[in-house]
Amino acid sequence: MTVDCKDLPRFLDGQMNAAEQGGFRQHLGMCALCEARFRESLQLELLAHRAFPSHAPSSAKRPPSTGRWFGESGSGFKVLVACLAVLLFFPSAGHWGGEDLSWLVKDGPRTLEARVTYRAVDARYQPYVPDRSGAWSRPAVPSLPLQELSRMEARGDLHGIATAYLLHGAPRQALAFLKRLPPSVDRDCDLALLALEQARQGGPLDTRHAHLEEALELLAGVLRVSPRHPQALWNRALTLAELGLTLQAADSFGEVAKLGEVGWSEEASARERALRESTLWRGRAWKDAFAATRDLLTDASAPLPLVAVRDHPGILRLAFYDAVRAAPRRQDVLRLLPLARALDERYGGAVLKTWLSRVAERDFTRRGPLARRYAQLVLGALSPSGAVMEELRRSGEDDLYLGALVLAGSARQPVDSEALVRLAQASEDPWMRVLGELELARADQRDGRWWNAEQRLLEALDTCQKQGLVYRCLGLEHALTELYLDLHRPADAFLHAWNGWGRAQESREWRYEQLFLQELADVARYQHSFTSARAYLEESLVRMPEDCAQRTHVHSNVALLEWQRFRPDAARESLERALECERPLGMTGARVLSEMARSNPRPHDEHWLRRALADLRREGGSPGREALLLVFEGQFALEQSRDAGQALLWRGVSMAEHTPDSVDARKALAFGYSALLSEAGRAGAWNEALALMGRELRVESVPASCLLVVSLQHERTLVLARGPQGELKGAYSSDRREPLRDDASGLVPAELVKELTGCEHVEVLTRPPVHGLTGLLPDSLAWSYRVGRGARSPPAQGGQSSHLVVTEVASPPTLRLPKLGALTPPRVPDPWRVELRGAEATPSRVLREMEDASEVEIHTHGLFSASLSDASMVVLAPDPDGRYALTADKVRQTKLKHAPLVLLATCGAAKTAPFPHESFSLPVAFISAGASAVLAASVEIPDTAGGFFEKVRERIRAGARPSVALRDLRALWLREHPDDARWLSHVLLFE
Repeated sequence: MTVDCKDLPRFLDGQMNAAEQGGFRQHLGMCALCEARFRESLQLELLAHRAFPSHAPSSAKRPPSTGRWFGESGSGFKVLVACLAVLLFFPSAGHWGGEDLSWLVKDGPRTLEARVTYRAVDARYQPYVPDRSGAWSRPAVPSLPLQELSRMEARGDLHGIATAYLLHGAPRQALAFLKRLPPSVDRDCDLALLALEQARQGGPLDTRHAHLEEALELLAGVLRVSPRHPQALWNRALTLAELGLTLQAADSFGEVAKLGEVGWSEEASARERALRESTLWRGRAWKDAFAATRDLLTDASAPLPLVAVRDHPGILRLAFYDAVRAAPRRQDVLRLLPLARALDERYGGAVLKTWLSRVAERDFTRRGPLARRYAQLVLGALSPSGAVMEELRRSGEDDLYLGALVLAGSARQPVDSEALVRLAQASEDPWMRVLGELELARADQRDGRWWNAEQRLLEALDTCQKQGLVYRCLGLEHALTELYLDLHRPADAFLHAWNGWGRAQESREWRYEQLFLQELADVARYQHSFTSARAYLEESLVRMPEDCAQRTHVHSNVALLEWQRFRPDAARESLERALECERPLGMTGARVLSEMARSNPRPHDEHWLRRALADLRREGGSPGREALLLVFEGQFALEQSRDAGQALLWRGVSMAEHTPDSVDARKALAFGYSALLSEAGRAGAWNEALALMGRELRVESVPASCLLVVSLQHERTLVLARGPQGELKGAYSSDRREPLRDDASGLVPAELVKELTGCEHVEVLTRPPVHGLTGLLPDSLAWSYRVGRGARSPPAQGGQSSHLVVTEVASPPTLRLPKLGALTPPRVPDPWRVELRGAEATPSRVLREMEDASEVEIHTHGLFSASLSDASMVVLAPDPDGRYALTADKVRQTKLKHAPLVLLATCGAAKTAPFPHESFSLPVAFISAGASAVLAASVEIPDTAGGFFEKVRERIRAGARPSVALRDLRALWLREHPDDARWLSHVLLFE
C-alpha cells in the first residue's frame, strides 16, 4: 500500500521521520502526480538557491546520521533531491571527458567496498578500510556541490551524476539516473552494486536474498558479454561472499588479480588468499578429524583424537559409538575411556562413560567376532543386509544391532523400522533417541502421513536444541528441509536449510555444509532463483571436486537449471558431465532426460534413463513417486512411439489420481497432462485437448461457448477458443524460447482473441504457469479465471451469515508499514456488516469469522515473502504466538460455508507462486475453501483502490455478473482516474 499524496509538503519540508521518508520515497517512484509536483517544487527551490546563494545550506557540522552507507539527513538530502528533480527534467547521456573531479574523489580510503564503473573514480585506486566503529558514528551525508552537478549535466554526464549520488549515500537518486542511461555492461554492473548494498542494509531474510539474486543475475549478464569486466568480477566476488560462497568468491577475486590493475590486483589477490585459505583450512581440519576416527576402527594403537573433540565434537561422538561397537576385546573398549570422558565434558553429563562401562562388562568371547563384523559394516567391506543383520538381531548385543540398522538406513537398505525405534527409545542416551524420532518421521513420510512427520521432527528439533546436540540437530534440520522440499513448500524448506547452513559453518561440520548448500540450491530452483541456485551448486562442487557422487548430483541439477532457463545446449553439456562418473542420475537427471528427448536427444539417453528409473524404483517409495517415474518414462517414449508414450503417461496419471494428497502425484498429474495436451495440440486434435483440460482441472461442465483454454509446456503452447457460436478453434506452437514472466500478453493469438468478440463473459481454463497472470485477454472483454475443484457440497442455506470487513489492521511494528486510510463507511446501512479492526484482526480470528460470511473484504497490506509463504500473504495483527500472516495454505484448510464473494483490497494478493505443478495463490486458496468468486490484484495498489473494490461489490450486489461489473467499472474508473492505469489492468477475477 502507498502513502497519501497529501503528505508531499511534509516530505519536502523534512518533517517526516526516517521510516516515513522511506515509505514516501517508495510512493514517489510509483505516483505520476506526486512525481510531477515533486519536480515542480524542487525546481523552484533550486532556482531560489541560484538567486540567493547566501542562503545556501551551511557546511556546519551536522549530527550523526542513522544510516550506514544509505543514510540521508537534513538539508544535504534536500539539495540532493533538488538536483535530482532538475536534472531529470533534462536527461541526456554522456561520459567523463577528463575533467577535474577532485571534488568527487577525496583523499584517504574509499567509502565503498564495491567498485563503480565510472572511470574517473575507479581509475584511482584507494584502499578500503572497513568501518569498525558502528553505524551510529558515521558522519552525516555531505551535500553535493550544485555547480559541479550542473557542469556534469551540461555535458550530459548522467553516469557521473549517478556515481556522485552513489558515493554520497543517495542510492535512490543514483538508481534514477542509472535507469536513464542506455543499456550497457557498465550500467548493469552499477545496478548490481546498488542491489548488493541494499542487501547489506539488513531487513527480512527473503528481501536480502532477493537483492543478492538480482545482483548475481545482473553480473552474470555482464560477464556473459564481457568475461574480463573488472568491476563485475569484483562485485560478483563480494556478492558471493555475502551468501557465504567463499571459494567462488575467491575464484572471482583471482580473476581480478590476473588483470594486473594497479592497487586493485594486489587487494584482489589478498582477498582471494584469505577467503580460500580460511575455507580450505576448515575443510582440511574436518577431513583430518574424520580420518582420525577411521583409524580407531582399523588400528588398535591409533592415538585418540582428544584435541579434535573441541572443534569437531559431532563427528568424534559419531565415531566414538562405532569405535566402541567395533572393539573386539575388553581392553580395546577401555582404551577409549579418555575419549568418552572428553566427549562427556564437552556435552555435559556422563552418558558415554556409563555406556562404555556397560559394554566393557559384556562377554567378548561372543561379542568379539560380532564386533569385527560390525567394523566391516562401518568400513563398507560388508553390506548391512541379509545374514549379517539376522545374526546381529539374534545376538542379544542390542547396541551392535542398533548401529547396524542405522548403517542400513544410510545405505538405502531395507530397515526393521520398529526394531530401530524400540532400541533407540530404550536407550538412556538422548543422541540415540533423536535417531528413533528420525526413523518414526521417515515411517510417517513413507506412509503418506507427512503432517505427523512434520510435527515429530519439529518437536525433536526443539528438544535437541535444548540438549545442545548440534550434530543431531543438523540432521533434523536436514530432514525437515527434505520433507518440505518433497511437499513442495520451499519457503519452509528455506528457513531450515539456511539455519542448518549457518549452524554447520559455526560448528565446522563440513559434510553438513555440503548438504545444506545443495538443499539451498533446490530451494532457489523451486523459487525460480536460477542464478543463486547455480551458485550454491557450484560452491558445493568446488569444495569437494574429488567426490564422484557430488559431481553427478551437481551437474544433473545444473542441467535442469539450464533447461528451465531455455538453454538446451548448456543443459546437454551439464548432463554429459554428470554422466562422466557413470552413476545413476537420480530423479533430477531422469526428468532432464525425459524433457530433452524433444529437442536434443543422444543415442545413449535411453540407457541412462532406464538405469536411473531402475535405481529409483529399487529404493521403493510411494504410489505418487511411482506415478511420477511413469510420467517421465512416458514423456521420453512419446518421442519414439506415440502409442507407447501415451500408454505410460495414462498409467502414471491414473495412478496419481488415486493419491491426490501426494506432492509427487500432483507433479505427475501436471507433467502428464502437459505432455498429453501438447501431443493433442501437435496432432490438431482440439476436442481431445479440451476434454483433457476439463478432466485435469476437474471442471464439472465445460462451457459450450465463450471459452478460452491455454496450456504451456516449456517450449510448447496450446490455445483453444470457443466464440459465441460455440465453434472450437485452436493454435499450437513449439517455438517458445524464454520462460514466461509475470505477464501473459501476446500468449493468445490475435485471431483467437477475435473469436471471443461478442461474448458477454469468457471463462478461462488455464494451467500453471499461466494461471493467475495478467494480460491474457484485453480489458475490453469480461472474463475470469475458472478454478476447477471437482464436486462440492452446495453452500449452506439459511442460517446466519455476515459481511466480514477487515480494516485498520494493527500490523506488527517490526514491519514498519505505513498506516492505511480508513475505509469509507457504506452509503447504505448494512445490518450484516461485521468489522474486525486493529489488534482484533488476527489470522486466527479472521479465519474463524470467514467461515460464516457470505462476503469477505480484506483491506490491509499485502506482501510476497518467500521466507514466510509460498504465495502472496495478507498482513494482519499478530496472534498470541506472533504469527501475523494470512497465507494461502491456512486459507485452503478453512471451510467457507456460504460460498462468499471475496474482495482482496491488498497489494499483490493475486501473485502466484512459481510452481510448475499447481496454481498456488490466495485467490485459488479461497476458491478451494469454498468462495464463489475472488477479486484481487497482482501488483501493489494505492489506498484509494478500496473505493474501486467497494463499487465493484455494489454492482455485484445489484445483480451484475462479477466479470461484467469488473470490466465496466474498470473502464469508468480509468476515465475518472487516469493515474490508476498502472494497477487497474492487474485486478483479476477468479470464479
